[in-house]
Amino acid sequence: MKHKFLNALRSNTFNPPCNSCNISNLFKMRKLSILVAFMATLTVQTVFGQQDPMFTKYMFNSLTYNPAYAGSNDHMSLALIHRSQWVGFKGAPTTQSFNIHTPLRNERVGVGLSVVNDKIGAVGTLDANLSYAYRIPVGKNKLSIGIQAGLTNWRGDWTKLDIQEGGDDVFATNPNKWLPNFGAGVYFSNKKFYTGFGCPRLVEYDLREASATNTPIYAKTYRHYFATIGGAIPLGSDNLIFKPSAMVKSAGWFSSIRKDAAFQKVGAPTEFNVDLSMFFQQTLWVGAAYRSAIERSQSSDDSVDFWAAYFLKNGLRIGLAYDYSLTEIQKVSNGSFEVMVGYEFDYKTKRIVTPRYF
Repeated sequence: MKHKFLNALRSNTFNPPCNSCNISNLFKMRKLSILVAFMATLTVQTVFGQQDPMFTKYMFNSLTYNPAYAGSNDHMSLALIHRSQWVGFKGAPTTQSFNIHTPLRNERVGVGLSVVNDKIGAVGTLDANLSYAYRIPVGKNKLSIGIQAGLTNWRGDWTKLDIQEGGDDVFATNPNKWLPNFGAGVYFSNKKFYTGFGCPRLVEYDLREASATNTPIYAKTYRHYFATIGGAIPLGSDNLIFKPSAMVKSAGWFSSIRKDAAFQKVGAPTEFNVDLSMFFQQTLWVGAAYRSAIERSQSSDDSVDFWAAYFLKNGLRIGLAYDYSLTEIQKVSNGSFEVMVGYEFDYKTKRIVTPRYF
């Protein structure tokens, strides 16, 4: 049973549940992310895991992961992504991401706004962040250093749970917390290459302390670190571009610096996503990706993903993505889907001369 749960939770680990609540459906959901907070009320030991949501089209909402990306397109850019994970599965995660960013008159400065709404089962989070980036020319390259500040709303609605045994004080009230935070990142790029590293939320919070109910139960938010790299390689001409990219996400990096020894070991494996795509005629972009974990002994393959995006001449961008799960969750779901809409503003020419590769 343990291995089935590990496969279903896409590279996350957790401890066995208690008997006070029916969470058989939640076991098969993806992110120990919000389950870290929710299952902490259902377990008898400390729980660890990934919390931040995943996106197949991560390259189109980079500001979510790295504030240094603000203004990197040299004009105003916005993107909206909706993700429905494990379609057909009750209580499955749904996530919406909205990003808008632009350089200022001083072209070395970029600002942006990122909003992410994430819901899984009875628990949801809403993140809103304002970003500031300062870009430093390095020859023909640009090095950006970014910071951001914002709020996270963490909430739970226990009325949506099937409580088998009443009287548990844990479910007496619905939690609703507003948590201020800040993040930082760096981003290095030129016309054909980029790499970046970001931590969107540096402050960790105790969502439920053990002392509150005299039980060894914890719920905690964790820092997540995102490393990205990619390139754009013309194959003969600019009408055919090969674009490889990769993202690595970890909740365990630098965990040894935590003051509380109980949280210095995070059970969530380091996740990676490798994407290979082709850009045709500066218009049609198609790609395929593979998602898994570096610590294979603690996890399993997660998914293979297929996507396409179309660029209109007026700057509008639309796209679709489909994830085929490689875990046992595929037996009870129809896969995961993303819909993406974006727009590129170009103030200098009033039109898009050539789409951005990243």
